[in-house]
Amino acid sequence: MANSTSVRTVVVPAAGMGTRFLPATKTVPKELLPVVDTPGIEMIAEEAAGAGATRLAIVTSPNKDEVMRHFDEFPELVEILRARGKDELATKVERAAQIIQPVAVVQDKPLGLGHAVGLAESVLDDSEEFFAVMLPDDVIEPTAAMSEMIRVRQEHGGSVLLAVEVDPAHVSNYGVFDIETTEEDAVKKVVGMVEKPAAEDAPSNLVATGRYLLDRSIFDALRRIEPGKGGELQLTDAIDLLISEGHPVHVVVHDGIRHDLGNPAGFIPASVEFGLRHPKYGPALFRDIEEILEKYRPQLG
Repeated sequence: MANSTSVRTVVVPAAGMGTRFLPATKTVPKELLPVVDTPGIEMIAEEAAGAGATRLAIVTSPNKDEVMRHFDEFPELVEILRARGKDELATKVERAAQIIQPVAVVQDKPLGLGHAVGLAESVLDDSEEFFAVMLPDDVIEPTAAMSEMIRVRQEHGGSVLLAVEVDPAHVSNYGVFDIETTEEDAVKKVVGMVEKPAAEDAPSNLVATGRYLLDRSIFDALRRIEPGKGGELQLTDAIDLLISEGHPVHVVVHDGIRHDLGNPAGFIPASVEFGLRHPKYGPALFRDIEEILEKYRPQLG
């Protein structure tokens, strides 16, 4: 039976072409680019398992097998590493296969986030009343955010999303929440969503980030919305439809770290931050960064 205190399935949309990282992503999927030494997709798997999930439904395109292959066991590589006394590396190689059960969901054409989420209906058990969506572009810390979202669903029902505050001048890059307050400062009731509004039209500076806890009713809503630009089905439109029909939707306001791995401008700072906290690389990297800063301060400072 589904346990209402934990999520069982996490859907990870990973069918994109990674165009903002070309030419690197001609042959290497964006989700496998390493933050220090760990691919983004493995970081997502750890976060999903930490929220109690046992299944990672990875939505991939037909010719993108490498992401799924990352979760294989690689016994020959492990054997070679152990024979050479590289036990720590062998353990790292083995880790991905031990975290969670990956399931491939193939998206034949890139028809939007809503379409990708809708495809995952086929892998959910009948007893699953809700599921999670984690976008691999977004690194969230602390990773307990999903557990907090589950608590809010238990209290209010419906669907729960994660929000971050941004500079009001930058809201036009995001889906923005129209909100009402609740008894908790960090929990807001959503009364509407506006996709990429002009700054003067934005209902708040709380924007959607890549974590969703969705009631199963989202699938019916996705079947009833109209495709938008490029024939894409937008998840935002389906959530907005549910709100208009009285379905409770709340956001948890995230006050921790968020990095966007979806483009080099976000990926580079994420690599620096994770590198600095790494016990092996951190101290030397800190000194290197200080030297680099001094070198470029005259032209960039």
